[in-house]
Amino acid sequence: MKRLWLGAALLCATAAAFAHNCPNEMKAIDAKLASNPKLSDADAAKVKQLRADGEAHHKAGKHAESMKALGEAKALLKM
Repeated sequence: MKRLWLGAALLCATAAAFAHNCPNEMKAIDAKLASNPKLSDADAAKVKQLRADGEAHHKAGKHAESMKALGEAKALLKM
């Protein structure tokens, strides 16, 4: 029973860590965009959409989806 509670506590801690990292990822993407990276218009639009999706997921409490979208944006920005 103790292992079950420990596992649940670790799961909650992991979720909380993701929840708090979303804003940091968004700030990093914003900073990179502010430096005017060389991207095609299509890629720039995709990055901005992924960034917006990440923020929307974060606000909805869907932190795994948020981190996925923000990770895709970072990959396009080569971060």
